[in-house]
Amino acid sequence: MALSNSPLAQRRTSSSSRSSTNGKKTKAQLERERRATLRRIRETSRILAQTQQQKQASIGQLNALKEKLNVQQGVIKNISSELKYIESDVQQTETQVQRTRQSLEQLKAEYARLIYASSKTANSYNRIMFLFAAESFNQFMLRLRYIRQYSEVRRAQAAQISNTQQLLSQQLTGLTEKKQEKSSLLSTQLNENRNLITLKTQQDQVVTKLSRQEEGLRQELAERQQAVSRLDNLIAERVREEIARAARVAAARAAARAAANRERAANAPSRSPGATSRSSSSEAEPEPARTDRVTLTPETAVLSSSFAENRGRLLWPVSRGFISQPFGRHPHPVLKNVMVENRGIDIQTSAGEPARAVFDGKVLTVASIAGMNNIVMIQHGEYFTVYAKLRSVSVSEGQQVKMRQPIGTVYTSSDGTTELQFQVWRNSANLNPQNWIGHK
Repeated sequence: MALSNSPLAQRRTSSSSRSSTNGKKTKAQLERERRATLRRIRETSRILAQTQQQKQASIGQLNALKEKLNVQQGVIKNISSELKYIESDVQQTETQVQRTRQSLEQLKAEYARLIYASSKTANSYNRIMFLFAAESFNQFMLRLRYIRQYSEVRRAQAAQISNTQQLLSQQLTGLTEKKQEKSSLLSTQLNENRNLITLKTQQDQVVTKLSRQEEGLRQELAERQQAVSRLDNLIAERVREEIARAARVAAARAAARAAANRERAANAPSRSPGATSRSSSSEAEPEPARTDRVTLTPETAVLSSSFAENRGRLLWPVSRGFISQPFGRHPHPVLKNVMVENRGIDIQTSAGEPARAVFDGKVLTVASIAGMNNIVMIQHGEYFTVYAKLRSVSVSEGQQVKMRQPIGTVYTSSDGTTELQFQVWRNSANLNPQNWIGHK
């Protein structure tokens, strides 16, 4: 009885409860991550299946395989983490079972001693003789209280043994469930490892096939570089035009304000000549607009600031897919010693996927470029987002668009690859879109 009510036992129970709660919380997080990863695998599998409809291997197929491999490795890593927590839970539960068994044995031993002692005064005659053998009334009352307490202790001890047995049964059931869960996860991990090996084999086969198409790949790369150059020229031209246009508008507004001020000064009561001269001179010479960036109005300044504040949290330009080619300079996926320069990021997605505006803004340009298909360029103050490789466009130049609004449909190539080219600019500076879009 003393053991189960002791502070040590209470601390052990409390510690076990906290440990179990923390374990469940972490395990729940891992399970959520695993569900999200499995969803990514389903998306990538759908994209991969579309690229595999064509008999000839393609870069898009290789990129989809690489992404699926990467996600598959994440699944296996997640399962390994879950297994560690389950193993920890199993060990803790086994320790609790052992302690509960020890406590139960001690309770049973104490109860046996009570029963043995009680057997010596089992009949009513012995209890009555024990009471009336008291030398005083006070001693009589003490002996009566002792008999009552002795009976209560026996009942409490029996109840405590029953409760401990129930606790032990629950712990053993929980231990069995955890071991079954561990066994199931081990089986899942084994299957996922087999899937990983299969994917690696498929990737090696695609790389081998593509290596035999070196001449075609080099021609494809050269055509892409020409298309990128044409797109760069278009973006640079549109940015220069917008900077010049905004500068002209700002200059016209400044001139209009200066003329209005001069007219007010001329109609105002007579003042000292020096003051009038200084005022007119100051208003007649507004600060010249800069030619290296867009001159912002109060409204576009707010939009530009809001866009900048959402760095790292911008919407993805498609609702599903993966980054098939990152920003900047990186090795070609097949050709050796060949580097590829990317002004934005390529996002591979499903056929028929709509492209959408990542932020509020105004459509600055809608154009077509060989190798990049249809282009949409949206202005967000001094920031610009570019959406290339569109099959169709559903917006027009000068149109105001809202975040998440569809602007067109992503183009699917003859080899089954559906891929969007997405870029972010600040005036004439090319930025890395991966630093701007949020996590899917």
